[in-house]
Amino acid sequence: MRLAFMGTPEFALPSLKSLIDEPGFEVLLVITQPDKPRGRSGRPQMPPVKEEASSRGIPVLQPQTLKGNVDIENTLRDLALDAVVVVAYGKMIPDALLAIPAHGFINVHASLLPSFRGAAPINRAIIQGCSKTGVSIMQIDSGMDSGPVFMKSEVDIPEEEDALSLSNRLSTLGAENLLKTLMMLEQGKIEAVPQDHEKATYAPMLKKEEGEIDWNRDPRTIHNMVRGLLPWPCAYTRLGPKNLKILKSSYLLDKHKLSPGTMFRRDHGLAVACRGGYLIPLVLQLEGKKAMDSRTFSNGLHASRVMLGQDLPESSTEKL
Repeated sequence: MRLAFMGTPEFALPSLKSLIDEPGFEVLLVITQPDKPRGRSGRPQMPPVKEEASSRGIPVLQPQTLKGNVDIENTLRDLALDAVVVVAYGKMIPDALLAIPAHGFINVHASLLPSFRGAAPINRAIIQGCSKTGVSIMQIDSGMDSGPVFMKSEVDIPEEEDALSLSNRLSTLGAENLLKTLMMLEQGKIEAVPQDHEKATYAPMLKKEEGEIDWNRDPRTIHNMVRGLLPWPCAYTRLGPKNLKILKSSYLLDKHKLSPGTMFRRDHGLAVACRGGYLIPLVLQLEGKKAMDSRTFSNGLHASRVMLGQDLPESSTEKL
């Protein structure tokens, strides 16, 4: 099959690599997002998909926009493509492009459609406390993740798993199912099934303010935030004048009379009181510092009990 590939982050790499390495598939072009500044240096860095494609000698295009882009349209037409594969590209595909390949645009989406259509299906599934999710291989149409589905696979979400590890699992599973779908499509042995649009739910892009912890919520809900908001924006609170990220946690359901947000030393670590129990921080990162385990972090606290979520003087809360 003659293919073009559209994708940007690490999630797309297993699919791209599998297409390049699988006999019978020819990736003729990769389209990805423009280089963006990253890190403290602010220097533009290549998206992971561009790095991989360039190292394999595959031409890469990085258009600022697809809408009305005649050059992209003509390029795809000239390649006489069987399909365009899309994995976490990051932008909607204009209608003018969808009909160009013989088999259209095929998308790997990290949810069991029609659930969690949108930009952040993995994060949203964990934040909402789902015990299952999966991947769907679908035909892209003019809507947002609304096209018919070729294949779906379900996986469990353990209560301790975070968005990073789940993303790794689903990216591998997605790549495997993508190959199966394309092979069956080429042989005429698979057809896409329309989604039930009435059952659709959505997974909008994450916003930074969603990471702020409300300690009046129950510990399971906060634990799900910690797991689901990795690698960005992370679940965070205030420790004195600084932001404090909680990167890994567990929780305990228990009755208590402590004020929500009270953090105290517990069993060589820390616990934070919330409604109906405690969040148990396991890995924390104070603004301007490196991440550390809770025991190491607790050793740097000036007091044995502090209030989180309040702009208290730094001297009254910590000496880190």
